[in-house]
Amino acid sequence: MTELEKQMGAPGFWDDQEAAAPIIAELKALKAVVAPVTELLAGIEDLEVLFELADEADSPDDLQDAAMQEQTLCGELDRLELRTLLSGPHDKGNCYFSIHAGAGGTESCDWAEMLMRMYLRYFERNGCKFHEIDRTDGEEAGIRSITLKVDGAYAYGYLSCERGVHRLVRISPFDSQNRRHTSFASINVLPELGDIDIDIDYEKDVREDTYRASGAGGQHVNKTDSAIRLTHTPTGIVVQCQNERSQHKNRASAKKMLAAKLYQYEQSKRDAELAKLYGDKGEIAFGNQIRSYVLYPYQLVRDERSELKSPHTDKVLDGDIQDFIDAYLRHRAGRNVKTPAGDASK
Repeated sequence: MTELEKQMGAPGFWDDQEAAAPIIAELKALKAVVAPVTELLAGIEDLEVLFELADEADSPDDLQDAAMQEQTLCGELDRLELRTLLSGPHDKGNCYFSIHAGAGGTESCDWAEMLMRMYLRYFERNGCKFHEIDRTDGEEAGIRSITLKVDGAYAYGYLSCERGVHRLVRISPFDSQNRRHTSFASINVLPELGDIDIDIDYEKDVREDTYRASGAGGQHVNKTDSAIRLTHTPTGIVVQCQNERSQHKNRASAKKMLAAKLYQYEQSKRDAELAKLYGDKGEIAFGNQIRSYVLYPYQLVRDERSELKSPHTDKVLDGDIQDFIDAYLRHRAGRNVKTPAGDASK
């Protein structure tokens, strides 16, 4: 962190925004690791001083304040421990976050919009920045699908815990007979993998062949070996260009085509990696949900994986979902699931 901060303080650093961006991103990622530790250590030192003063003064009120600060620090320590469970190659980075309405028409579209509001509140609570990539609205209400780019420390690590089918049970506001309806929507989360650099070793990996162009093009084109064929031997990709009069121009065009084809090839490999990360969410329907939100005949949010429950449906739908994310992280790591403070439902 110190070395990067020195680089950022150097004259002219901010003149080249493109070169500065990766350094700023790296410093931000490092601060996300270091700052919670240093803040926790400072809090422990302050608590020790507070307790000593309260003990010397024999003040019950000050001792009570110290006890409350201790609970706060224990919560921060627990949060720090959970961060150690986010050790995947993409967990620290940004992500693409998508919501898709399931079967059920307007009901599911409305539920998808409720989920969108819940997650937007969660992003705001956690200091995540987001912007809309794509959106399809429902025919009557709600949204059919939406994709957001989410930027923040450990955005992918935390939000990947939400991937799957979410189920809602309620009295439908779209049913004139006030019947109970069940709606489904799915969450998909993919990491931002960054740009792909194409580095081509033309001397070692590319074979160049020249030949006489054929077809239309004039007397000069058809009578000289101006056409260029490039073969990328590691992948077997072949490109050729014969449209220009000059062999030099044909070679330049062929190199651009080869770079484009290799980029497409690298994208296909990246898509295969993303497919592995995506996993199998299953059909967006009953029996595949990871979490149920019941608003009628009783109020309860239940995570089907960690079995954590909360009767505070209004708070959960207002973005207070960190307890469920933490519970799943512990469940995934084989640790005990802790009950949120004040929740006696589990």
